[in-house]
Amino acid sequence: MVSRSIRVPVALAAGLTVAFGPLAGVALADQPSTSVTAFDRSLNLQGVQNARDAGGYRTADGRLVRTGLVYRAGQLNNATPTDLADLTQRRVRYVDDLRTVFERTIGPDKVPAGATAHWDDVIGQAPPQTLITTLTGGDDLYRAFITAPGANRAFASVLRDIIDTEDGAVLFHCTAGKDRTGWTSAVLLSILGVDRGTVNKDYLLSNQYRNTGPNDNLNGVQQPWLDAAFDQADQTYGSFDNYVRDGLELSAADVVALKAKMLA
Repeated sequence: MVSRSIRVPVALAAGLTVAFGPLAGVALADQPSTSVTAFDRSLNLQGVQNARDAGGYRTADGRLVRTGLVYRAGQLNNATPTDLADLTQRRVRYVDDLRTVFERTIGPDKVPAGATAHWDDVIGQAPPQTLITTLTGGDDLYRAFITAPGANRAFASVLRDIIDTEDGAVLFHCTAGKDRTGWTSAVLLSILGVDRGTVNKDYLLSNQYRNTGPNDNLNGVQQPWLDAAFDQADQTYGSFDNYVRDGLELSAADVVALKAKMLA
């Protein structure tokens, strides 16, 4: 296993335990939603929540985000042998874990054969009041995806794994697969040129795949949360493009490589 971020959160552990318990490039805001390729996004895993293909969307210029290259999910600690065999068959080469050390200790991942685990802690250095919201969502958590020390490096590491993986797929996840994972997917799709309306729909699919509604803060997601992250990117960096360049430190060549890898 490769740990790229070794940071012990200044945790209010009891609060996180309560939250944990119930749970087993341009963003084009003004353009209409693009068409979505009809296919079963779900990986249909037995022990992993919210596991699905991140691709299958049309970009604003009509290109297709390839499937079978990037997967998103909840934590893998309850993955069954059949689940792991399925991920191996899908040629998952990197598993990028976005969780804190506390979450990883409670539910250590089961990694499919042939995959390398990377730890990319997003909010381990965020203030304690933000850490408490790790599993419950909210505007403050999503703004911390932009402002927390180490968050940019964590998200960028996932994108670089996608660029660098030559003969297989990348799977990224947090605990519920909806917040840190949801922002990662939103960033990826936005860089690839998928319009904001479609990005929003992909984000809100977590409510469907987790069998919950937007008023369930613990298990669901809400559109204003994602809006807060995009707004914070604009506030901090001036635009989404600047966030990609100056925050995530992806060069123009990186973006070209990501599009070449992911777009058909």
